[in-house]
Amino acid sequence: MKIGIIGLPQSGRFTIFRALTGERGVKGGKSGDQLLATINVPDERVDYLTELYQPKKTTYSQVEYLLPPRLMDSEHAKRGEENIVFNAVRTCDGLIHVVRNFQLFGGPSPTPEEDFLTLESEMILNDLMVAEKRIERIKSDERKGKGVTIEELSLLERCRDILSEERPLRDNAEIATSPLLKGFTFLCAKPLLLISNNSDEDEDPPRMPRIPKNVEVMVVRGKLEMEIAEMGPEEAKEFLSAFHIERSLIDRVIKRSFALCNLISFFTVVENEVRSWTVTKGTSAIEAADLIHSDMKKGFIKAEVLPYDQLVRYGSFSEAKKDGHLHLEGKNYIVQDGDIIRFRFSV
Repeated sequence: MKIGIIGLPQSGRFTIFRALTGERGVKGGKSGDQLLATINVPDERVDYLTELYQPKKTTYSQVEYLLPPRLMDSEHAKRGEENIVFNAVRTCDGLIHVVRNFQLFGGPSPTPEEDFLTLESEMILNDLMVAEKRIERIKSDERKGKGVTIEELSLLERCRDILSEERPLRDNAEIATSPLLKGFTFLCAKPLLLISNNSDEDEDPPRMPRIPKNVEVMVVRGKLEMEIAEMGPEEAKEFLSAFHIERSLIDRVIKRSFALCNLISFFTVVENEVRSWTVTKGTSAIEAADLIHSDMKKGFIKAEVLPYDQLVRYGSFSEAKKDGHLHLEGKNYIVQDGDIIRFRFSV
């Protein structure tokens, strides 16, 4: 999973990025350049399996956080800087939109709702240009007698109509998830989490009546949580408690990111490794097998499935099996969050 972090200048995007990632796996250049961090997804279920089986290797699911180049100001945007930012996050699975909700020293008061709507409008306009350009190309090909995909044209025309009404494509689930439109990487079709970047003492969400109901708003005290992320475990625990923060920012954001992107985790346990795998809800057993290795898909026989909760309850595969909780499933079985799977295959 790859999540892009966007926002207007002075929103605190970098602060949120650092609060999430610290120094872990950060790749990038000088100030203003794109930054990318790859981090392990914290999962107490993986921790439990590791403690139970003592494998030589434990592999967590991973998430990438991308901080695109900074959009400087409107003058730079006119020279193409805005497209550089948008193009950088087009390949992301979801977006985190950061808005400023703290007072700048000697600067203007925060306007989080206005800031959100400003950047949202720019993304909608950018997507509209993409849709119109492709529609024009398809119609040109049609006039020349070339083969065209009528379904694609129909979907793009629906996109154009939605965007022309200044509505994001994520409002229409059918459009946002259409396989035919995936290659266009529409910005406003991506799942989005709105982060209100508050001051250290402010726990309350800003008043934003014009924000759509289907946009989730999360309050983060960015500067404070960045400092906590750089502390040792014990000191961080004390600060989290003192400032009434139940879980670390990375735990909270990853959990919501998984939900937004419709993702779940399943696990494999072999002699040498406990591993977490990330798949989209609705993934079949044979698709999950293919994710691990193409040979598993080719020679798929059955999947032995044990729900994580049942393993915790019984303490071992063998005890859970005795009580009928280990079940054999075929290739069309839909993988559930927390499934522990052993694939039977023969090549």
